[in-house]
Amino acid sequence: MNRLRQRVANSGGEAVETALNGGRLVCDPSGVLYAPEERLLVVSDLHLEKSAAFARRGMLLPPYDTAATLALLGSALARYQPARVVCLGDSFHDRPGAALMPLPFRETLVSLMAGREWIWITGNHDPEPPAFLGGETREEVRIGPFVFRHEPSPFARMGEVAGHLHPFARVAGNGRSVRGACFASDGSRMVMPSFGVTTGGLNVLDRAFAGLFAVERAVAHVIGRTRVYPISFSSLCR
Repeated sequence: MNRLRQRVANSGGEAVETALNGGRLVCDPSGVLYAPEERLLVVSDLHLEKSAAFARRGMLLPPYDTAATLALLGSALARYQPARVVCLGDSFHDRPGAALMPLPFRETLVSLMAGREWIWITGNHDPEPPAFLGGETREEVRIGPFVFRHEPSPFARMGEVAGHLHPFARVAGNGRSVRGACFASDGSRMVMPSFGVTTGGLNVLDRAFAGLFAVERAVAHVIGRTRVYPISFSSLCR
């Protein structure tokens, strides 16, 4: 529950603006990304119904994840009032997640989708369109100067915004270190933090990120208690 409490506190925090491929983006402390000119909100790796997926395999997790994640998403939508929403894949933790989602959660999600263009990007956990929910399903989509996909391409993709890797950053000082989920970017591409309340993460200095960013200009926009802190990769630690 500690991460959930942190996310609730973050939802009222101070966002930071950054540029990507000539376009403006707002990194919000809740973990969503907002593109003002496109009236577009982007969210990655919701992993809805994760506890239910684990339960089907005989492993028990606290069953609050879907309700909590949807509540946080609802708060972000209310704050920005976007015309369009892109979900960057792994929106559901497994293939049957959408079909088996309890009716109250499905109704909540459908109400959040109402009146907006809603695009589901396919992920490795959810490669098919989500059942009974509507919206458009794509492998990737270009909107304005941005290209949205689930996994970062191994090749240079100007304006690419991806998820999948669940980045976090660690900063050390005064004999201790702190870590936080982050938006990782070098101005050409960005990898977003995971939004689901029970997801883990990878350090942006992990080899999984090798070659994705021009390290000399790469910045981790680290989500703190009350705001987002831009910190250069050169100032981070493992």
